[in-house]
Amino acid sequence: MRLAVISDIHGNSFALEAVLEDIARQSVDATVNLGDALSGPIDPRRTCDMLLELNAATVRGNHDRWLVETGVFELGPVDRFTLAQLEPRHVVWLESLPATRNVQGEVFLCHGTPASDNDVWLDNFWSGRKTTLPDEASVTAAAEGYDFPVLLCGHTHLARSVRLRDGRMIVNPGSVGLQTVHGSPDARYAILEKNGDKWSVTQRVLGYDHEAAARRAEENGFPKWREPLVTGWVGPEGLF
Repeated sequence: MRLAVISDIHGNSFALEAVLEDIARQSVDATVNLGDALSGPIDPRRTCDMLLELNAATVRGNHDRWLVETGVFELGPVDRFTLAQLEPRHVVWLESLPATRNVQGEVFLCHGTPASDNDVWLDNFWSGRKTTLPDEASVTAAAEGYDFPVLLCGHTHLARSVRLRDGRMIVNPGSVGLQTVHGSPDARYAILEKNGDKWSVTQRVLGYDHEAAARRAEENGFPKWREPLVTGWVGPEGLF
């Protein structure tokens, strides 16, 4: 089995297009999507159309949930912008997304942790320029009761994989559409592969037209998105 894993597109259709073109060259059996697909000031409508055509196994992220469960006046400015761009069929798709799912009983999908789409698993969020892998006990505890060889998560936008002592692997593919404190604007996703009974992961890093994405964000009234989109050096503070 060979799977492409995407996450945290955040409405960046430019980055998603580059990633899907690369995936098409990787001979994968399927693509899975870990959520936070649309919330961003670039092109959420086109992003959703691309994902509907892709028809990947998808779980909801915290922003996906907020778009359909939170009153419009309670949403942040980026989520309000996103919701205003969507057609009813896009909202129906968001409403249909489960919190978790699995692929053939072997690969478990969630956005944050199995218990929460808003909790972090393999990394804490940035505080200034620092983030840390949580301690082994807390990472392992979040996997308790989920007996899958591979567990997938997103949410932090930081690509990382770990192996638990029992052999299970936890993988975060990073973010397709929004890089923060990476020192690179490039889109990120992962390829999972099973050979025999062993799973391995390859993290993919791709250049795309990030200048076009930044211009679109500025045109839509969100100039703070320029720096993370074109440099990848700054943090996420104040973006949403």
